[in-house]
Amino acid sequence: MFYSPGFAGNASKRYAAVHAGSRTESSSPHGLVKLLFDELLLALEACAHSLGNGDPIKARDKNVRALSILYALETSLDFDRGGDIAISLAKIYREARRLLVQSNTSGDVAEVRRAHALIGEIAEAWNRIG
Repeated sequence: MFYSPGFAGNASKRYAAVHAGSRTESSSPHGLVKLLFDELLLALEACAHSLGNGDPIKARDKNVRALSILYALETSLDFDRGGDIAISLAKIYREARRLLVQSNTSGDVAEVRRAHALIGEIAEAWNRIG
């Protein structure tokens, strides 16, 4: 049987997409937010790693992924019922986005790491209440 170059990589990407889809379908609302935090932290780690290794294209891809997840987290906030907590979370998400946009321009890994630290604290707290 003949496999084209990159077949294994493409197959693993397809498997990961199916796996992520099945995890999403079976998750509670709390579990979905946990998945978003997990994916966001992975994207931030990959972005920092890529910047540190001089791979701006991959860093930009992971930066955009992280920005998208931050946007999804912020738009999921219920400001009517969440009160001050929702407002505080929105401010943190916006600061993390600001840091990522700045890092995309400057290439500064430290900004991505600061964003990771901000989100890491929230993700940890979210995991404790779950």
